[in-house]
Amino acid sequence: MTSSTRSDRSLPLVPRRGQISPTATTVAPRSPGRQTPSRRERPGPPTRPWRVAVLGVLAAVILAYPSAASAACWAPPVQGVVTDPFRAPACRWCPGNRGLEYRVEPGTVVRAATGGTVTFAGTVAGTIYVVVRSVDGWLLTYGRLASRSVGTADRVLTGAPIGVATGQLFFGVRVGGRYVDPAPYLGRRVGRPRLVPADGRAPRPAPPARLRCPAPAVW
Repeated sequence: MTSSTRSDRSLPLVPRRGQISPTATTVAPRSPGRQTPSRRERPGPPTRPWRVAVLGVLAAVILAYPSAASAACWAPPVQGVVTDPFRAPACRWCPGNRGLEYRVEPGTVVRAATGGTVTFAGTVAGTIYVVVRSVDGWLLTYGRLASRSVGTADRVLTGAPIGVATGQLFFGVRVGGRYVDPAPYLGRRVGRPRLVPADGRAPRPAPPARLRCPAPAVW
């Protein structure tokens, strides 16, 4: 009597004790004191101190010197003749003209070239001065006033009365502690073109004139 035997290939391969299966995957034991951080937990590249310093310097320069493009085109504080233009001094105490000198009729109303907050309103060496800090941080000085209409900490709007001129007016601008020429930021009214009917009908009212300023100076 013969007994039927199964083929060895049909039997599962079971390793003996102490023998490693050829199909098993070996995993290296992980040290309990050292863990590999996940992708989210891995720290980013270290911040270099010189990069932080450069960014700080750039931010300080931008705040101290607003870009010329951000400056508004202002209307002159008075309608008068400039008798002495801006002349930059060679040093802090050197002679020069740190603004514009206007000749106007006594009693002419001086108006704010731009809005802001009054940081000083008082008398210096017998002359009345008013200083207004604009939204950009620029300091606008109105001097040689016969009287003033504002006080320190007052908020003024563009075109609001600052005071009355004596017959002369000093107008200066400081940016980051430096005096700059106000002329490039003072515009003149320019009419806007419009179409006029050719059939004799009454034309529409002209649009309001716009302020046009020269190109601001580059420091």
